Amino acid sequence: MQSPPSTLFPAEPGSGWCLRRRVLPQHTDHAGVMWHGAYVGWLEEARIEALGAVGLPYSDLSARGLELPIVSLAIDYRQALLHGDAVEVCSLVLPRQGLKLPWHTSLFGPGGVLAATARVELVLLDLSAGPARRRLLRRWPADLDCALEALIKRSPR
Repeated sequence: MQSPPSTLFPAEPGSGWCLRRRVLPQHTDHAGVMWHGAYVGWLEEARIEALGAVGLPYSDLSARGLELPIVSLAIDYRQALLHGDAVEVCSLVLPRQGLKLPWHTSLFGPGGVLAATARVELVLLDLSAGPARRRLLRRWPADLDCALEALIKRSPR
């Protein structure tokens, strides 16, 4: 079963971007609790939707041989999310730290209860010459820098 279309919206100024989702059976374990691995998919979806919302579809990057793989991921689970729960996945993009782009996400369950927090760090790879000749890029393309700057402006400094 496919997930319903994403709903991305700007959060309050200084609060980043939020994605509304619902915990479906495919996201849960046999007890109806959201499976820990399902969070990773929502984190990726939030990043891709946010880039698209500021004018840079991730598919455009991929078509140019550029990818933003995760090099670090940490999730702190605070409150179980259950089958049927409405969830807001709210992300903040922070300025690059060397080669890494930190992305912080908070997941809020029913009643606005903080269910989990996550920190993802990404790097930019150029795969245009093929996977065996991938390169880590220190200089990012102007359109990606502009898109990230637009997202960072939505985040607290």
